[in-house]
Amino acid sequence: MDLEQIWQSTLGEMEIQLSRAHFATWLKNSQLIEKKNDTFVVALPNSFTKTWVENKYQKNLLGIIRNFDGSVKKIEFVVGSKRFPSPAPVVVAPPDPQGMDSIDLDYKTDPETGLNPKYRLSSFVVGPSNELAFAAATAITEAIGKKYNPFFVYGGVGLGKTHLIQAIGNEVLAKYKGKVRPKYVSSEQYTRDIVWGLRNDRIESIKKKYRDVDLLIIDDIQFIGGKEKTEEEFFHTFNALYENNKQIIISSDRPPQSLPTLQERLRSRFEGGLITDIGYPEFEMRVAIIRSKLEDMNRQLSDPVINLIAKKLRKNIRELEGVLKKIVFTQERKQTEVTEKMAEEIIEKATQNLSKRVSDSQILKAVAEFFNLSVDDIVSHNRRKEVVEPRQIAIYLLRDISDLSYPYIGEKMGRDHTTAIHSYEKINQEINRNPALNQKILTIKDLIYKS
Repeated sequence: MDLEQIWQSTLGEMEIQLSRAHFATWLKNSQLIEKKNDTFVVALPNSFTKTWVENKYQKNLLGIIRNFDGSVKKIEFVVGSKRFPSPAPVVVAPPDPQGMDSIDLDYKTDPETGLNPKYRLSSFVVGPSNELAFAAATAITEAIGKKYNPFFVYGGVGLGKTHLIQAIGNEVLAKYKGKVRPKYVSSEQYTRDIVWGLRNDRIESIKKKYRDVDLLIIDDIQFIGGKEKTEEEFFHTFNALYENNKQIIISSDRPPQSLPTLQERLRSRFEGGLITDIGYPEFEMRVAIIRSKLEDMNRQLSDPVINLIAKKLRKNIRELEGVLKKIVFTQERKQTEVTEKMAEEIIEKATQNLSKRVSDSQILKAVAEFFNLSVDDIVSHNRRKEVVEPRQIAIYLLRDISDLSYPYIGEKMGRDHTTAIHSYEKINQEINRNPALNQKILTIKDLIYKS
């Protein structure tokens, strides 16, 4: 067998062992390029994929390869080959009169399932920040209603929660050929349906709509908190589905225990399943996401520009995608390759310092909303335990976001500047050691920027 035959046979074995999404993400674009003594050299398209495959699949690959060539003792992974050359000069397409909208593929949401076919597990870029959530999602597609039920996934705005949970629904549609019926709905739409049903004496038809499914996916569950009738109906729908071994998938911007406006009985139902988070992606993962988006758009950018985008846009994938589209559109409109300087100007304009548009009251209101307190509670001299942490976080955010002086913050919070300094430094040190605190602050920042 030549090298190509050996590698294709090896990949065939791995494809059986892995989920389709994992195989497509990590191994589909690999290539066995040479044999050096007792070592096989495998090329991968980028350093992020190389690190992942080395850590996750090296032993499996070596074991399979030795079935075809017993002299092999080691696999060496490298980045690039004839198959993965340095990026070619950018081919600039003529300007499109439809502008940036033309960069998006024409995907239409299925009115029956609520699913958008553009969300696929195979296009979900996996890394350390979302590995557990992705692994759970793929496992769920193999055993609907029998594993990780309910599945509760949480994380900040624009990190891929909607992509992941809708991708589960699309995977189920493709895998079971209509034998498993999925239904995706946002919590806002669910609430509107409940209100319509009650007003028009059609609540039974709404109940049937959401209970006569095998997989219910509800997005941004935090928004039903405090809506008594909606919570009541969802509680009963949850129970009806769960008791019949139907799969329930829920997303939120925070974990169940941090949803103070949600009824305790609903929170306890959510906590009875698997809870995972999607964190903020590291640099290598952001690069991989950008490359994946460019591939979907059938566009190219130079490596320096891709790295610049990944460096500048660190938290919100949705924001990253928006800026990427602007850069690609600029490249097409100007009929010239976008340089680092041009890209930096576009990024700067697109992400103008939010702190200039955030007021003190917005920060305090967001902190109060997150902890289900009033702003008066936070700025009062009350020393109750449940108020101390929110107050310290508010001080931290006033300094971190708006860069206000300690004397001003102290006056704003009804305290002296030394208290403001102490609170800021305490949170600033603790945030690096306490993932739960870090998640709280990131979620509050999302609330601030959304407002």
